[in-house]
Amino acid sequence: EIVPTAVKIQLIDLLSDTGLSVIEATSFVSSKWVPQMADHADVLQGIRKSPNVRYPVLTPNMQGFQNAASLPVKIAAGATEVTVFASASETFSQKNINCSIDESMLRFEEVIKAAKDRQIPVRGYVSCALGCPHEGYIDPAKVTVLAKRLYDMGCYEVSLADTIGVGTPGSMAQMLLSVTREVPCSALAVHCHDTYGQALANILTAMQMGICVVDSAVAGLGGCPYAPGSSGNVSTEDVLFMLQGMGIQTGVDLSKVIAAGDFICDTLNRKTNSRVVQARGRLL
Repeated sequence: EIVPTAVKIQLIDLLSDTGLSVIEATSFVSSKWVPQMADHADVLQGIRKSPNVRYPVLTPNMQGFQNAASLPVKIAAGATEVTVFASASETFSQKNINCSIDESMLRFEEVIKAAKDRQIPVRGYVSCALGCPHEGYIDPAKVTVLAKRLYDMGCYEVSLADTIGVGTPGSMAQMLLSVTREVPCSALAVHCHDTYGQALANILTAMQMGICVVDSAVAGLGGCPYAPGSSGNVSTEDVLFMLQGMGIQTGVDLSKVIAAGDFICDTLNRKTNSRVVQARGRLL
């Protein structure tokens, strides 16, 4: 199912009013492989930009970067921050971006250099940081090597992704213990899918180890076409509810995030994956 461009734009506009400081807007990937993202330029140029929000876009290679950075109204369009994504699994890398890990790092080095030349900040991802749908267990040392390479190349932040949601607080702690020996906590984030219901526990573990940035998805929507069976990223609503309960001030309005989630779920006729919203519905 391909979400209409107007719906994507309206969702991002709703999220822009919630207090979130970063909203990943779209992905400049090949429409041949990911037709859902064929409207990336239209989305990026169609959203209403808030001065307090950054709108990074995924750029897996130089072609994607050039497309994102050369829009007719680049600054107004919001292509002022880009992200690159590596994989700690060789098999997943081949299936996801059609190249080996080493080949992907050469591509990213080129993208990061070009971004630096244009003073565009770059964020990195390491997918399959806690497990792979094809290879199973991933050695934390492999994640550490990739995270350090991305950081050394110039990524201001590296997000460590549990792409298939198989991680537990134990494996999260083990992986972070390894990575933080080489990359400072201030340059790390976590990205936890909730396939096995472990995302919030894993996020709390990461926070207790010094990580302050968490990726999430409104209504817990999403997933990965190259990781069959995996659910979406942890829901923004559930993360906010947990943080509020801990007395942590995020500056994000939970009620507005819930409203944005209601909008996209109603529009797509999808059930929310947020436990908080599901509970709210039962209690009303």
